[in-house]
Amino acid sequence: MTSGTRIAFAGWGWRYPERAEWAVRGVDLVVEPGERVAVVGPSGAGKSTLLRAVAAVLPDEPDATDDAAAEVEGTLLVDGTDPRDARGRVGLVMQDPEAHTVMSRIGDDVAFGCENAGVPRAETWERVRDALEVVGLDLPLDRSTAQLSGGQRQRLALAGVLAMQPGALVLDEPCANLDPSGVEQVHAAVRSLLDATGATLLVVEHRIGTWLDLVDRLVLLEPGGGVVADGAPDTVLATHGAALTAAGVWVPGAEPGRGSVRHDRPGTPTELLRAARLGTARGRRQPVGRGIDLAVRSGNVVAVTGPNGIGKSTLGLTLAGLLRPTDGTLTAAPELAGDAGAGTAPHAWSSRALAARIGTVFQDPEHQFVARTVREELAAGPRALDQDGVDERVAELLDEFGLAHLADANPFTLSGGEQRRLAIAAVVASSPPVVVLDEPTSGQDRATWESVVQHLGALADAGTAIVAVTHDRDLVRALDADEVVLAADGVTRVSAARSDDATAATAPGVPR
Repeated sequence: MTSGTRIAFAGWGWRYPERAEWAVRGVDLVVEPGERVAVVGPSGAGKSTLLRAVAAVLPDEPDATDDAAAEVEGTLLVDGTDPRDARGRVGLVMQDPEAHTVMSRIGDDVAFGCENAGVPRAETWERVRDALEVVGLDLPLDRSTAQLSGGQRQRLALAGVLAMQPGALVLDEPCANLDPSGVEQVHAAVRSLLDATGATLLVVEHRIGTWLDLVDRLVLLEPGGGVVADGAPDTVLATHGAALTAAGVWVPGAEPGRGSVRHDRPGTPTELLRAARLGTARGRRQPVGRGIDLAVRSGNVVAVTGPNGIGKSTLGLTLAGLLRPTDGTLTAAPELAGDAGAGTAPHAWSSRALAARIGTVFQDPEHQFVARTVREELAAGPRALDQDGVDERVAELLDEFGLAHLADANPFTLSGGEQRRLAIAAVVASSPPVVVLDEPTSGQDRATWESVVQHLGALADAGTAIVAVTHDRDLVRALDADEVVLAADGVTRVSAARSDDATAATAPGVPR
């Protein structure tokens, strides 16, 4: 059995380079070997920074002679030593699973850590197969990692950590982009690892209900204020329930109901996009959808749901004009295409024409950042389209999306939740008639989730057509969305929120 790792923070804090505010400060926290601890708190409270510090992957060493360098205070010890000297004892899975992918084939990627640690070849591949089985990633070892969906990449990242058999398992929103089955598989995988090895667990998850049956302690962080609650989950929930809710934690039993954000729709929606017998594919050789018929209408919210790997993100990118259909047609109505000679096929539009008509938020928001500061990122789209009142619009969005205090920060230094809000705000800034978003609420605490969903509802109320690729059932309910379900059994079905305004969708999405 692996011995659990001891983690000890004493007055610990960290400030990122060129940032005036501390990401986290004044943390006093001891996690004994084998303990299982969940860390919660509002978006931007420093939870991810805490985990990265334990895994010794924070950027830039502090330099007392450089005011722009990172700054650290207090101490952090992993098994009594500097975290950099304990690498290999801590396995980290971050919010962005793509950051973990280092090899081109699944088997090689899972084996990478073991090979670097000098694990014998035969044992390495035994660990690889066991880890993939535990996380439920039943794919050939030679399958390309580039062909995986976001949710599959998360399971791959966890498998790579499991194969290393670390003394501490450190998980940052590991279930953020997983379907319900994937959440169950990851939860079961983590439980199996902990039971088999006795490893220590540190997990960050806004939807804490996922882990309540597995953790011994619940720790609440306050931005810049350190630990404000620490104890058994039932005790902390009972004693600090109001503080947890105020901090944005998803307290079990407080989920929003159907139509809680959006009650009314525009009277007569206009069809803007029509997919007819649409086929989609990742790259050139991997079809993931076929025969899909659906309409995207002004003022409507369409939620694209289904299991991981079924092709939801690929369908979203195709509807956004960023991928060419492999079969069938995607046609823009005159109301969307306009009379500037852009044509009716979105994938053939110029980047300028597309940006003015269809805005896209990627599953990995950092892939679309183009500017050096948050303020400049919000202004980039409107300025490229020669829109008026850019400065005023940017100021409004900074406030509305809770980013004003980060206006001069580099987008790549933001937390995962902050990056996603920035990506959404940057698309909203250009006011396109259609917005396609991939997992728009991933990484959000309850408060920022409500802000994002309220903005999407307001956009739809104002006539914008919204397409949201999502696993978030709360988003589907709160926005009263029409639901297009891509299913592994070869049946695509629709659940229309209002029968008189249904989105038509037929025929199968094709599983891997």
